[in-house]
Amino acid sequence: MLLEYTLRLHAIRFRANLGASHSERAIPQEIVVDVELTLPVSSLPRRDHKREVVDYNTIANLVVEAGLAEPYRLLETYARVLVDRLLAETPALRVRIAATKLRVPTSHSVDRAIVELVASRDP
Repeated sequence: MLLEYTLRLHAIRFRANLGASHSERAIPQEIVVDVELTLPVSSLPRRDHKREVVDYNTIANLVVEAGLAEPYRLLETYARVLVDRLLAETPALRVRIAATKLRVPTSHSVDRAIVELVASRDP
């Protein structure tokens, strides 16, 4: 008996004008997103046909579309919008995303900033 069906897409990349300051938003920067969807086992394809599965390209497009929808000031705002869209537009029961900003404006050396959110569908 199958207990869980999880789909993970790692390192979906796009460039966006995302940042708290005008100078951050002036130059598009690379954003990297990991997505994990816990799907109902009933949505697992019964046959080996693409039309029966949650399409990877659809998820990747949703990640990028949400990121380019507006010039976000906060990575947290983008992450929240993305989680809400994934829950609304997929059959996912639970969503975990990690949105990573590679250029972090700090006075100390920081490799990246990551915002991770986890949400589930209302019962």
